[in-house]
Amino acid sequence: MGESTFRYRFGRHLRLSGNRQFERVYAARLRKNVGFLSVCGLRNNLNHPRLGLSVSRRVGNAVRRHRIKRRVREAFRCCQHELPGSFDLIVIARPHAPAAVADYQRWLIEAVTAMDVTWQRRSEKSTDKIASDP
Repeated sequence: MGESTFRYRFGRHLRLSGNRQFERVYAARLRKNVGFLSVCGLRNNLNHPRLGLSVSRRVGNAVRRHRIKRRVREAFRCCQHELPGSFDLIVIARPHAPAAVADYQRWLIEAVTAMDVTWQRRSEKSTDKIASDP
C-alpha cells in the first residue's frame, strides 16, 4: 500500500491563537456564510491554512458547543489539503444541532473557495488601481 503524501494532523502550527491573530482576521472584513457556519478569512503567507473557532453560549450548553468544535476541527483536519489558497480562518458557529463531519467539510470547502475568488478579485482591483495611477 502506498502512503499518502499529505499529513492529516491538526498540530499547533495549524491553529490560530491569541487576540491579535483573531483581530487581524476580523479586520480583513472577508466573511462567507454557509450552512450554520460563518467563516472569516485572511490570506496568509504560509503554505497552509490555519483555523480558529468561535462558538458562543448561544449555540447551546457546553456539551453541544464542544461537540460542534470537535466536529469542525475534524472536518478541517480532513479537508485542509483540499482548501484553495492558504488562509487564516475563523469559524463562527450559529445555533444549531451538531451536524455530521461531512457537512462541515462541505461548508468549509464552499466558504474558502468563495473567499479565494473574492480575494483574487480584491487583489486584481488593487493592482488595477496602482497601474492606472500616474
